Amino acid sequence: MPREILVKSVLNKTKRRDPWFLDDYTINPYSACSFNCLFCYIRGSKYGEHMEEKLSIKSNALEVLDKQLKNRARKNQHGIIVLSSATDPYLQIEKDTLLTRKILELILQYRFPVHVITRSNLVVRDFDLLKEINERAILPPDLSSTLRHGAIITFSFSTTDDVIQKIFEPGATSSTQRLEAVKQSVASGFHTGISLMPLLPYISDTPEQLTQMFSIFEGLNVKYIFPASLTLFGTNPSDSKPLMLAAIREHYPGLEAQYLKLYSYGFQPPKWYRDMVDKRAQACCEKFNLKNSIV
Repeated sequence: MPREILVKSVLNKTKRRDPWFLDDYTINPYSACSFNCLFCYIRGSKYGEHMEEKLSIKSNALEVLDKQLKNRARKNQHGIIVLSSATDPYLQIEKDTLLTRKILELILQYRFPVHVITRSNLVVRDFDLLKEINERAILPPDLSSTLRHGAIITFSFSTTDDVIQKIFEPGATSSTQRLEAVKQSVASGFHTGISLMPLLPYISDTPEQLTQMFSIFEGLNVKYIFPASLTLFGTNPSDSKPLMLAAIREHYPGLEAQYLKLYSYGFQPPKWYRDMVDKRAQACCEKFNLKNSIV
């Protein structure tokens, strides 16, 4: 069973707005994550190899958030809130707790814009609230001339193949179900895009795989795609690097030597590799007429 924790803050002000995610604020309703993606950057000894075992619900989140949003709104500090920066807002327990939904109700009440980032299809449940937020949100003044959307929805993928996805994102909603949610999001009129974070070296970042995925997303009429290479951290058994390398060794033994070489000097692949993947992704954006930014 997830444990309950008390927090002093829920609404976190970012030091600077990320050009991709446009985050002025972030909210994480939960701590740890039941999706248990092997590559997750928050992995480590704090949460253990099976992150779902350390899952926590911020039980006083609504009370704290109400005060924080009221204070920011009173000062006319309406900025884009990203749900979420560290833990998916639509974990399986959200079906029962409704914590993310209740947070959206507060966001709507105080008229903040929101950017939902998720690997789940459960966001479809909250389209009613997100539509109201989209219409009523007060946008930051410096974005009001370029951004017309009070609600933005980004679906995260490392692959669109269910078999591959199950290896590296064992607890997440299937890629097929996510694709259906993308379709529904676009049909509902939301500004909808894709986060290809991370692309899996030699698996989902090949020219063939990128072309296939971009073709799928173009067919769904998404507006933008954020591609990024895989980063791997740590040496402890619960860290992303050992877990990913173990999965590669088991499921893709022919790629083990290439992965060891790519990540032998740091947490990210060498610049030549990142540049190559960026070039491939940019070519796909141009070919399929997809932006690599929200605005």
